Amino acid sequence: MAWKTINKPKNHHRVQPNLMDYELACASFSWENIRRELDGLPGEKGLNIAHEAVDRHANGSLRNHLAIRWLEDNGTVLDFTYGDLQEQTNRFANVLQQIGVKKGDRVSVLTRRIPQLYITALGTLKTLAVFCPLFAAFGPEPIYQRLERGEVKVLVTTEALYRKKVEDLRDRLPNLRHILLVDKQEEDGKKGVYSMPKRMAEASIEFTIPSTDPEAMAFLHFTSGTTGMPKGAVHVHNAVLVH
Repeated sequence: MAWKTINKPKNHHRVQPNLMDYELACASFSWENIRRELDGLPGEKGLNIAHEAVDRHANGSLRNHLAIRWLEDNGTVLDFTYGDLQEQTNRFANVLQQIGVKKGDRVSVLTRRIPQLYITALGTLKTLAVFCPLFAAFGPEPIYQRLERGEVKVLVTTEALYRKKVEDLRDRLPNLRHILLVDKQEEDGKKGVYSMPKRMAEASIEFTIPSTDPEAMAFLHFTSGTTGMPKGAVHVHNAVLVH
């Protein structure tokens, strides 16, 4: 099938695209050049995705630049600058450390795409724990399979999703120690169930990312499980080079 090539003039852009010449980009590509686009942790302490995504911008001229704009169905708009995102992810990293989360521990999120999803993911990476996302439309059994196979220690979710899909699974998940509810304002004393807003409000906005081996585990994704049990796929911090 033949088609006519669309040629666009290169001098009409109000903002210059990142990829002006595809063939040239391919011919001159090198991993060394890509790595030079990243900062790395201060003091040559390795490579951490959360630092590259948030802190290097928040510590520089982009601190007040918009990082995330979240639009709710009802018209609510929430804006987060890089500075806001740094403070929120630092708070969450401190919350995780306060409840005993250590390097390599798994932290899962079962929510729709709300701001807490991104705060949890980035805050988890700061502590060198491993972020393991869950799809909010999953039923209890697919959720159980991933929590159990991933040996998840912390779950961030909403009160409704917890009651409907997770609470009855707790006896089958000995590794699941802590539940952080994003929409629960106060704590009622139930063992291992906490108010994320309350804990976040009490946490410090200061956090120093520890030395991070670029090959350290960062994400644990699971396959759909259509041909047997879901299978885990590991991404490391060095994967930021291709992300």
